[in-house]
Amino acid sequence: MPATEKKALIAMSGGVDSSVAALLTRRAGYEGIGCTMRLYDNDEAGLPREKGCCSLSDVEDARAVAYRLGMPYYVFNFCDAFRDTVLRDFVESYTHGRTPNPCIECNRHMKFTKLLERAETLGCALLVTGHYARIEEENGRYTLKKALDPAKDQSYVLYMLTQAQLAHIRFPLGALSKTEVRALAVANGFSNAHKQDSQDLCFVPDGDYPAAIRRLTGRAPVPGDLVDAAGHVLGRHKGVEHYTVGQHKGLGLSTEEPLYVLSVDAAANTVTLGKNEALFRTSASVEAVNWVAGAAPAGPVRCAARVRYRQAEQPATVTPTGPDTAVLEFDAPQRAITPGQAAVFYDGDIVLGGGKIV
Repeated sequence: MPATEKKALIAMSGGVDSSVAALLTRRAGYEGIGCTMRLYDNDEAGLPREKGCCSLSDVEDARAVAYRLGMPYYVFNFCDAFRDTVLRDFVESYTHGRTPNPCIECNRHMKFTKLLERAETLGCALLVTGHYARIEEENGRYTLKKALDPAKDQSYVLYMLTQAQLAHIRFPLGALSKTEVRALAVANGFSNAHKQDSQDLCFVPDGDYPAAIRRLTGRAPVPGDLVDAAGHVLGRHKGVEHYTVGQHKGLGLSTEEPLYVLSVDAAANTVTLGKNEALFRTSASVEAVNWVAGAAPAGPVRCAARVRYRQAEQPATVTPTGPDTAVLEFDAPQRAITPGQAAVFYDGDIVLGGGKIV
């Protein structure tokens, strides 16, 4: 179907953010279509229907707002694609000793690939979400920027967006605070105006990642050795999926000095422990790098970088080593740079790009 410039597909989770994004899109004169992605079956995942994503209450909250705004509303079944991308990456990362960020993979594969494809099919020129970030355009080039409210900024999980995608995405909440968003919801009579934000991974609402991996794979964790940096055995671990770099709790050891996870070697089935000071390093190799501008810079670039979602940005230099690889060098040592997590590069408010830490 040919795209209509004033027609938008609006991703609606049932929460207040996406509901107000829909409101602002309609106020801007767009014909809207509300939608919710069904990403997995709660019953198959061993979760109550009222928990996790796509719960009946979330769908009803989204549907109520869509109808209040005079929009059609659909639930799209993307379970197979979610299983083949996000869940597969989640399982493979943990079982290979890495710590993934499933929200980033969901944005990469689901929201900004599958939903953009569905928007095109429905003749929508735009895909709208409730993310707190900004997109600016000048002479046909798009810049991804942080939200104005630093407490709500979600640019870290959006670094994978390309120029082609940014041209068809809108983030109406980028200039608003959460307080302003809730006030708009109240003023417009939204029943979810005071709904709490979800804090947990949608398909693991109880936070038990090893149990989720066992449920998804049918495989029990394989115990192995806890070792020190010299290879001396200190004890036994419960399976590599129970551990991440920097972890202190749950090691099951009684030692004179606190020990922390320094690395996880899935091939050897060992978890290396050491002192906190051994967690600090200045450099990281980064793969699967996306440069938001569309191409890697010609040489080293001064930037500020994050290696986890809520980390304060740190001064660094990022040097491309190929079209989608780079080395990140921090000015000062950083604690627990973790394989599988994202490193994201900034120039002030501008997102330069990012990738996965090796």
